[in-house]
Amino acid sequence: MQCPVCGAACLQDAGSVLDTLQNVFAPCDRCAAVPLDKRRPLPADYEPAPPCRCGHRFIDDVFAACYLIFIEEGIFTGAEALGAIATPVVNPGFVMASPPFLPQHSLVILSPHPNLTAADRIVREVPEVQGVVRTGATVPGVGPDGALASHTLLAGCDVQANIFPTSFGDLVVYKELSCLHLEFPLPANPKIRAVERALRREKPSVFVDACCGAGTLGLAAALAGTPEVVFNDAYGPATFWTAVNLMVNRKALLIDEVILHSERSDLPAVSSEPILVAEGLGEQHIAVYLGDFNRLPAAFPPASRSLTALDIFGKEENQACAAALDRWKNAGGGKAFIP
Repeated sequence: MQCPVCGAACLQDAGSVLDTLQNVFAPCDRCAAVPLDKRRPLPADYEPAPPCRCGHRFIDDVFAACYLIFIEEGIFTGAEALGAIATPVVNPGFVMASPPFLPQHSLVILSPHPNLTAADRIVREVPEVQGVVRTGATVPGVGPDGALASHTLLAGCDVQANIFPTSFGDLVVYKELSCLHLEFPLPANPKIRAVERALRREKPSVFVDACCGAGTLGLAAALAGTPEVVFNDAYGPATFWTAVNLMVNRKALLIDEVILHSERSDLPAVSSEPILVAEGLGEQHIAVYLGDFNRLPAAFPPASRSLTALDIFGKEENQACAAALDRWKNAGGGKAFIP
């Protein structure tokens, strides 16, 4: 699939991505690793090792190469800790037992520091870096006050895949990191486990992922065989990437085709009234909506056995959680829980 950000072949179906995991970050017999202390500045005389003949390079050397560009462009003085330059996000992201040896175009760096010149140099001169994103002060998406926030892609491409294990197999979830919040894969994702427990307990005919983000929880419910799954988010980029991830994981689900009802360029950044973005058709029926979750129950017929996950931000605030559940139930949405 053509990448909507850079136009290259960044997107692969889930099976193709999963097939690469055993070796994608593995060193060859000639690869060498010199671990660096990320809490300290790069040693003054340190020269990053070049990529091995196999095309891989230890992640610390990739970071060191970026650090030197920061110094040369006057962003750092050389007194800063190596780890202060950025949050490294490998592509694909999955649980690893040891630090990775990176091939070309396998790292997106998220940092508040770079300017356009430094970002362009990093993408051109450090072959392992796929993209550079300048982070802002807030998490991308729709904030509690309704305000929109995003980071800024300065150079390259920021589309990245994460691998999420479930009881029914692995999911591949793509995100555009400048537009969606970062979520690192864990050996056992507590929210996915909460969804699976709820599915076993309630056995719903319809599962609603009412604040879906890129679609992880709804995809887990679909992979478990739930007959009907409804995704919803008030944020346009989230619903677009949910539709993409539905296509990416289609072969593992009980759907034969995915129909896009709205193109990426046609989607508003935010919507209150539900807009049908995409559908998956087959033995399962899967729908993706863009809109305020409080208005979602009116968009599809109620079911006798429906279950909704409200994966809201700010789950540490009990009053906010209770209010969200009350709004959903008062809108006619039925049984719901917060994973």
